[in-house]
Amino acid sequence: MFLKIKYISFIFFVIIFCGFDQGQDWGMWGGNASRNMVSPEKGIVKKFVAGKIHRKTEIVDMATTKNVKWVCKLGSESYGNPVIANGRVYVGTNNASPRDVRNVGDRGIVLCLDETSGKMIWQLAVPKLGAQKESDWEDLGICSSPTIDGDFVYLVTNRCEVVCLDVNGLKNGNQGYQDELKYMKSKDNKISELIATDADIIWRFDMIDELGVFPHNITSSSVLVVGDKLFVTTSNGMDKTHNNIPAPNAPCLVSLNKKTGALMGEEFSQISERLMHCNWSSPAYGTVNKQDTVIFGGGDGWCYGFDPVAVENKEEDFFVLPELWRFDCNPPSYRKDKEGKDIEYATFKGPSEIISTPVFHKNRVYVSIGQDPEHENGLGNLVCIDASKRGDVTLTAEIWSSKLLQRSLSTVAIYNNLVFAADYAGYLHCLDADTGKRYWRFDTGAHIWSSPLVADGHVYLGNEDGLFFVLKAEGGTEAQQVAEIDMDAPIYSTAVVANGVLYIATQSHLYALAKK
Repeated sequence: MFLKIKYISFIFFVIIFCGFDQGQDWGMWGGNASRNMVSPEKGIVKKFVAGKIHRKTEIVDMATTKNVKWVCKLGSESYGNPVIANGRVYVGTNNASPRDVRNVGDRGIVLCLDETSGKMIWQLAVPKLGAQKESDWEDLGICSSPTIDGDFVYLVTNRCEVVCLDVNGLKNGNQGYQDELKYMKSKDNKISELIATDADIIWRFDMIDELGVFPHNITSSSVLVVGDKLFVTTSNGMDKTHNNIPAPNAPCLVSLNKKTGALMGEEFSQISERLMHCNWSSPAYGTVNKQDTVIFGGGDGWCYGFDPVAVENKEEDFFVLPELWRFDCNPPSYRKDKEGKDIEYATFKGPSEIISTPVFHKNRVYVSIGQDPEHENGLGNLVCIDASKRGDVTLTAEIWSSKLLQRSLSTVAIYNNLVFAADYAGYLHCLDADTGKRYWRFDTGAHIWSSPLVADGHVYLGNEDGLFFVLKAEGGTEAQQVAEIDMDAPIYSTAVVANGVLYIATQSHLYALAKK
């Protein structure tokens, strides 16, 4: 009898332990440093009803939903992706639906929510840059996905800053940086005191003041954490004429000390001199033949591999991230015509920069080219690069490339030797990860800004018309659609899974979805 009880207790322990072990946080863009958006979790909801929204209040009637755990009202524009860690959900938006009467007008907002209920714990309210509309476009809010590392939140704001926040907000006191009150004040926003629901800034690094960069439209980058270092895209770009680069010598990628925010290194590959529009791609990370590598998609259409350990450039008196390799992701026919003349940028046949995030997988890098959605559709290219090569590897490191995709803003997901890639034209492609052979193409019917997520053997993807699709993550000759759900608002961000819950942010609401 004693042995039987022990056996039953052991089985109960295994069931409980395994049940908790299946769930995991999603604390950064892409889920991990490789940026491959594949979740190992099982039992994820595949069919749900988003419910009806009361037009006057913009509140979702929960009685009309199915498999919806909670819904949080965001602003009117939401482009960044939610991240989940240690019982909290973090998401960027604008201030069209103010949570605090002290913070009025247009500003960037980061909400910290309770993972169980969706209720706000604290928020960061970031004033606009002011006169520089072309660098901090109206109503865009915070477009970057936060990165959670221990007790800290790392974020790129609409003001072209990298900030480190306390995950607890001001509830446990004001740590580090002491000027939050001054920071949040603006002409239309005269805050007299801090409260417990305000964010606690540990440190801030102003990339305009410190690096001389000129962000175009908005600053957007998900911070990459590697050991004690942060790697951040600066969003250096063109001015409003789209013909002039105000800061051609400013870096497009930098490294900071994660504890202090001090500058540790910067790329010195002259990317800014060649950029076509801006730099919005986030860095990824991988190790090839014991060489740690930070992978970056440049605004010049080249993909780069950098050594994360900066070395001193004594001639220039600053520290440089050594370039390991570079690869031109644009075929030669996109850059020059048959007569050898340059093809104009922002034309259908012209070259593109990299907006998607490179994905590192099995010593290879997968990345697509694309442009600002305002430039509409055009020729695209998805490349698979051997990350073990050195130097200019355009002619030596290509494993395969596919022109079957049009221009893309989306990051790929690689699962069971299949690559799932979306293009702006509205198609989801399934390709062989080793050869680039396309198995099928699925038409979502509208433009795609977001990226595919793979979880529980299925692909999750939303489009600009507010339609959310669930398909089987399989090859074959045809796509197998499981569900199509109308979310009633455009979907610009990417779905994520954390601790058994599927999170989808539309332009105006964040949904937490789980089987009841």
